[in-house]
Amino acid sequence: MKQNTDSSSFSLLPDASGYDPIEDRLRANVRATIEAMFEEELAVFLGRLRYGRGNERAKGYRHGHRERQLTGTFGTETVRVPRARIENETGKLSEWRSKALPRYKRLTKKAEALIAAVYLAGTNTRRVKRALFELFEGAVSKDVVSRA
Repeated sequence: MKQNTDSSSFSLLPDASGYDPIEDRLRANVRATIEAMFEEELAVFLGRLRYGRGNERAKGYRHGHRERQLTGTFGTETVRVPRARIENETGKLSEWRSKALPRYKRLTKKAEALIAAVYLAGTNTRRVKRALFELFEGAVSKDVVSRA
């Protein structure tokens, strides 16, 4: 008799599929909240809401969204970040950047602090990955631990 020792399919839930409707609903609410925060940040910067008109000259124009992966204590989520073209005083166009989510940032501050705390408690980078595998759904590698 052969035993299956594959740890990637291991689940703490008794249900084989591991689907939890409460967790699914919470993730949707987290994603919607993060996306609303980005939309508000851009609306404040531009001085008008989406589809809104202002009395003064526009600072820039919206042009779609881009998807970014964000890993936090809630797990890994793909969020849509709004894009906008900004025109400076000289007339040169540049891309709007969110202050809440800087370029190349993939971990929230709370997730970085959690990873650093586990590492500083004396666990090596590979054991941190195994310890936090379920929380981050495998999104934390030893390299991510080293960067955090």
